[in-house]
Amino acid sequence: MQNALYTVEICGGGVPVYVGAKRPMNRDLQTADLVHGRDGLGDIGLPLQGRTPAAESAVDALIAAAKQYAGELTLVTLGPLTNIAQAIQRDPSFATNIARCVIMGGAPDGVGNTTATAEFNVYVDPEAAHVVLHSGMPAEWVGWDVTLRHAMLTPEENDSIRAEGTPQAEFVADIQKPVLVLWEKLFGYAMVCLPDPLAMAVALAPDIAEHLPVHMDIEVIGSLTAGMTVVDRRPRPSDHNALIVTRVHRDRFIQMLHDAVT
Repeated sequence: MQNALYTVEICGGGVPVYVGAKRPMNRDLQTADLVHGRDGLGDIGLPLQGRTPAAESAVDALIAAAKQYAGELTLVTLGPLTNIAQAIQRDPSFATNIARCVIMGGAPDGVGNTTATAEFNVYVDPEAAHVVLHSGMPAEWVGWDVTLRHAMLTPEENDSIRAEGTPQAEFVADIQKPVLVLWEKLFGYAMVCLPDPLAMAVALAPDIAEHLPVHMDIEVIGSLTAGMTVVDRRPRPSDHNALIVTRVHRDRFIQMLHDAVT
């Protein structure tokens, strides 16, 4: 919560931050300290305390906004889907009140980043992802696979963003330090992976992405495959329940990153 408040502040403020669920629906909380640092923002010494969130809960705020702006809202999710699932369970009309939902989550090609088959956001709360997928909400899934193909930055590209010279540019580049270290340790070369900015770019500029309608489900039971996004690519024209992003125009995405911090 403090991380979100700090990010809003460095971007100019004026956006309320609501406190969401403390843990997944049916599981213990998993975190990603190795990727994002112990503080979640790169362990670079940011002042991540002392700010006050809105009094209303995230779920209540989501339901209220969806009712007030029914058929108008684009929802972008950049973490586990617990809050969204709870909103759907509390108010089933929430799913159909949302005009468009862009989800950073899943690994449609079956290759995960947390387990062999599961991407982190779905793995942390697969039950929530299952609720959202089967709710009827019009969702586009920006998965780990398309991130690996189109949203990996070299250290030089990350430095070029920092060179824009604004506080926002320095912030978004510097918090990538744990990712650079981890990637080099795992694969022998340093890279920055940007799945969340990619999902936001798809939300802001839909024409940068190519989509594939598929039938998809979420594995919630498997001892080896919990959190897997199971995609059936066989022709099932009357049974599609998800849109997966398969390709993104990388040059435009990189330009959007630079534009966002200047």
